[in-house]
Amino acid sequence: MVELSPFYQELLTALNRGLLMSLALILPSAIGGMALGIWAGALRVFGAPWMRKLGDAYAAVFRGTPLVVQLFVLYFGLPNLGLYLSPYAAAVTGFMLCSGAYQSEYVRGALLSIKRGQYLGAQALGFTAWQTVAHIIVPQAVRRAIHGCGNEIIYLIKYSSLAYVVTCMELTGEGKTIATEYFRFTEVFAVIGLYYLALVSLAIFFLKKIEQRLFVPGFGHH
Repeated sequence: MVELSPFYQELLTALNRGLLMSLALILPSAIGGMALGIWAGALRVFGAPWMRKLGDAYAAVFRGTPLVVQLFVLYFGLPNLGLYLSPYAAAVTGFMLCSGAYQSEYVRGALLSIKRGQYLGAQALGFTAWQTVAHIIVPQAVRRAIHGCGNEIIYLIKYSSLAYVVTCMELTGEGKTIATEYFRFTEVFAVIGLYYLALVSLAIFFLKKIEQRLFVPGFGHH
């Protein structure tokens, strides 16, 4: 059995600790961002005019500004208004809001891609507006949005590395501390890269399983 040097023992211990924090950031942010994206995307298509404008403004702000700026505002700016967030809460809130904005665009596009004839056909069969959306439109839209939403989850895994800028010590933050202590930046960040590669590969595996589960032969093909 190969015995690791003290440097690598300390590095792996720190990175494994950071990995747990990264997972604690990614999972709720992905779930919350997806829920927020579906809600905002649906409002942007089916909501009242003022709701559509509000949804469009939300998407424009969070898609149009850097995530690191959003995190700084949440963690360092909100205390000026009397609202204090812990590093973890600020990071999850920022990731959720940013991811939700992108998810809403995928959902909006998928909903708009459903032909209007399906709405009219459902109404002719006696479906209410809610039944039409919930049972006919959304199931099709989910299948069309799944690729874009899956890509956004992969992006979320990678930009979770920004949490350390608000002192939330996840994978990158833990590694940076070790790299600064030992001045071995190349080795440390190469190992960090392997951790993220493993996380992304695992996410891709499960996303493909979900896509296969939702696949309907002939759907989306001409």
